[in-house]
Amino acid sequence: LLGKRVDFSGRSVIAVGPTLKMYQCGVPREMAIELFKPFVMREIVARDIVQNVKAAKRLVERGDERIWDILEEVIKEHPVLLNRAPTLHRLGIQAFEPVLIDGKALRLHPLVCEAYNADFDGDQMAIHVPLSEEAQAEARILMLAAEHILNPKDGKPVVTPSQDMVLGNYYLTMEEAGREGEGMGFKDRDEAVMALRNGYVH
Repeated sequence: LLGKRVDFSGRSVIAVGPTLKMYQCGVPREMAIELFKPFVMREIVARDIVQNVKAAKRLVERGDERIWDILEEVIKEHPVLLNRAPTLHRLGIQAFEPVLIDGKALRLHPLVCEAYNADFDGDQMAIHVPLSEEAQAEARILMLAAEHILNPKDGKPVVTPSQDMVLGNYYLTMEEAGREGEGMGFKDRDEAVMALRNGYVH
């Protein structure tokens, strides 16, 4: 069992989250409820679901169904920090909006991997919850992953598609002689989608 030097922190293996936005990260429910437990307990008492903090703690530890909706609301405006060791430059720790997911691994958008020098072969990352209003504001305004498109070292893009993304785009735009829709043109996206649905293009 690993020891922890800091409260409101966790650690897990990272996995790809292709459906996430660039500034989002997937946080497992079990991890999120542990990280945000005091915030959830405060909200439970504020809503008069139970009368005191002790009862609220029992409710959370039992895994009562009502806690998950409250957790969703609590994390909505609360960024988290993700860090991958070794932190060699300032992009080694960035802020994300948490999204609750099933499973045990943290999910990460593939485009932010370059900044962390991360890949999905078993790398682990640490997650931290900024507590004060000032820390949350700093995370949201200065540290959000979507703000770090360019590398501060040389101004070159740090968000560059690679591997599966490049291969997927190549495959999607590959021309094949004799396929349905060959030689057709479309004025906008809607027209192309309609042609696809009606079987004019493949």
